[in-house]
Parts: sequence; structure tokens; C-alpha cells
Amino acid sequence: MSTTELGTAFLLAVVVILVLCRLVALLLRPLGQPPVVAEMIAGVLLGPSVLGLVLPSVEHHLFPADLRPMLYVTGQLGLVLFMFQSGYDFRLERIKPVARSAALISAAGSVTPLLLGAGLTWAVHGSVDTSPPGVPLHVTVLFVGVTLAITAFPMLARIITENGLSGTSFGTISLAAGAMDDVAAWIMLAGVVSLARGSAHAVLLAAVGAAGLVVLLAAFIRLRQPLLTATERIGDEQLLLAVLLLLCLAAWYTDRVGLYAVFGAFSLGAAFPRSPRIDRTVEATAPLSRALLLPLFFTYSGLNTDTGLLSDPKLLLFAVGCTAAAVVGKFTACWAAARLGGQPPAVALRIGTLMNARGLMQLIAINVGLSEGIVSPSMFTVLVVVAVVTTVMATPLLRLWDRRDGGVYDAPPPGGEAGGRTVAEAGAPVGVARAAEGGTA
Repeated sequence: MSTTELGTAFLLAVVVILVLCRLVALLLRPLGQPPVVAEMIAGVLLGPSVLGLVLPSVEHHLFPADLRPMLYVTGQLGLVLFMFQSGYDFRLERIKPVARSAALISAAGSVTPLLLGAGLTWAVHGSVDTSPPGVPLHVTVLFVGVTLAITAFPMLARIITENGLSGTSFGTISLAAGAMDDVAAWIMLAGVVSLARGSAHAVLLAAVGAAGLVVLLAAFIRLRQPLLTATERIGDEQLLLAVLLLLCLAAWYTDRVGLYAVFGAFSLGAAFPRSPRIDRTVEATAPLSRALLLPLFFTYSGLNTDTGLLSDPKLLLFAVGCTAAAVVGKFTACWAAARLGGQPPAVALRIGTLMNARGLMQLIAINVGLSEGIVSPSMFTVLVVVAVVTTVMATPLLRLWDRRDGGVYDAPPPGGEAGGRTVAEAGAPVGVARAAEGGTA
């Protein structure tokens, strides 16, 4: 396709995606599903699983192969902007009181599903098509284990934001644990890719890059006051440009070292200096990213999913087993770790529920595996099912716990009175509360 044709096709695709995302979101609202789930499902509906099966010529016309890279790039920009906004709302000072719990939850929620997923994949080897010819069994086994260990960090952040949970301790612990969880998972994924390639370069780059990110952020935090002073000397447009340049550089760096762009975006947001002017600047980036760009990224993943492969009964049974291993390994392990860390039962349940969602990050990881030739298309489809099911579970379970407990209860503040707090009492930001009420486009 020519550049002009691509531009025209892109505009039509955006219209179709946004309209369908809104329709699916309206249909799923009574079921308690946030817009992020609607965007995932809309992508599956527009891909080969539904539209491509019923009207293949229409699917090819709306989403030709040449167009998909454009959807990915524009969608990634939306994801990076959203994660920066989530990081900006996330206060680093909240981590210190929950650091021990978050580390314990992250470790338990990574190791348990990894072992269960790896063991299940090893057990079914030979009876289910799990890896392409020539790929060593241990590579596929480790890859599946790592993908089940991943938490959907961007989705977790979005679910927390859209449900007004940013001011709660379980929201804070889940975000902190999810960040640790996924950094470790991406380093492990780099190790699996290195094994597949026969090189240690990828895992070494990820480990060194993560250490480098910590050093850079520490230096950035120490320079907060001079940076705040500098922002008062420039205009609003220049400030917005400076924020976007820093954001793109942070996302580029973490993507290049193998930790994915969202971690650079979130980390920069968390470390960014704060002032009323910067608050307004960050808020100015929200409508475009949430209403237009972000749905493109979530939909893009669904366009690459073909659920028709699940017609094989053995593969379908394996998909059920993988989903069960994922839920038991992540939900149960994180719940138990939260209880061991001293969290009340109600808070531990919610942490386990939030950490169990895998969503986009698992979709990204399994796309890496498919492109590297580590997993077969059948295994790819199984892992997509795990990602969708575990993400769809999150919000209904949270609401179930709320109904059971008579409201969303937060952990008591350190040294405070016994008992819990509602989300409103926890001090969720006004913008977050509005997002929880109205959702996104």
C-alpha cells in the first residue's frame, strides 16, 4: 500500500476500533468489566477469530497487514502516556511502608506460577503441540512458566485507576508488587530468549539496564528542586515539550534494554517533580491517550489472536489446565504472601485478585516467544486464553469482595485506628474517581 492509502486505511480502522470498543464497553458494563477488557475483546472480535472467520474480505480490507505496524506504534504511544500518568499519580513515599509486603508478594507471585506452568508444560510434552520442531523442551517449559508469572502491570494500573483504588493500600501494594514482578519476569524472559539463541547477551543487557535505570532515577530525584525552578522559567508549550521528550527517552531506554517501554514511562512518572503547573501539564496529556491512542494498543493484540485453534480437545483441556495453574499460582500465592506480610484478609484477597490479571503484558511476552520461534501457534493461543480469562476475572471478583465486606475496605494506616477505610476515605484523586464513574472511550 502507498503512504496515502495507508493514511486513509488508518483513519477508517481507528473509527471502527473506537466505535466497537465503546459498544463492547457498554455491553460489559453491567458485568462490572472496565473499558480495558472491552478493548481486548474488541480486538479479538475484529481479528481472525470472529470477523476474519465470518467476513474475511472485510477484515482484510479494514486491517491489511501493512496497517498493523501503524496501529502498534500509535497504540504504544498511548500506552506510554498512560503509564506516565499512572506513575505520576503513584507516590514513591507510599512504597516505603509497604516495601516488605510488596517484595514478598512479588516473589511468591512469580515463583509459584512459574513452577506450575513449567511443570504442566513438561507433563503434556508429546501429547500437545507446545513448541516448534527443533526447540529444546527446557526452553519452551521455561518460557511458559515465565509468561504465567507475569502480571499485567499496565492493566493493573488501569483497573486500579478506573475503579478509584489509587489511594488504597492494596492498590499501592499491588502496583509496587506488580512493578517488581514484571521487572523480574522480563529479565527472566530475556534469559529464556538468550537460551533459545544460545547467547547470554539479552539477559545481561536487561539486568544491567535495570540497574542503570535505578541510578538514573535516583539522580533525577536528587535534581527535583532545580528542575522545579527551571519549569517556572519556561512557557506552558515548552514545559509540555520537555515532559514529552523526557518521557520518550525513558521509554526508549527501557525498551532497548529489554524491560519494555511501560516501565520507563511509569518510573519517570513516579520520580517526576510535582507542582501545580506540572499537574496541569500531565493532565493535558490524558484525554488523547485514554480516548484515542490507548484503545489502539489493546485492540492490536486481539487482532493477532486466532481462537479457532482451540477446536482440538487436547489443546482445549491444556488451556483449561494452564488457566487453572495461572490462577492458583498467582492468586493463591499472592494472597498467602500478603497474609504472611501482615495484611488483613480483605486486603490480601484484593491483592491476589489484582495480581492475577495478566492481560497485555502476557500478550506482549507471548508475541516475543512466537516471533523468536519458541512457542507454536497452538501454545500462543492457549496463553492468549489465559491472559484474557485472568484479566476478565479481576473486576467482578473485586466487586464480589466489596459486596461481601459491605464496601471497599483499605488497610488501617500504620499506627491508626483499627478497622478499614472506604475508597472515598482513602483519598482517591478527583480525576480517578471520575474515571471510575465514567470509564474511558
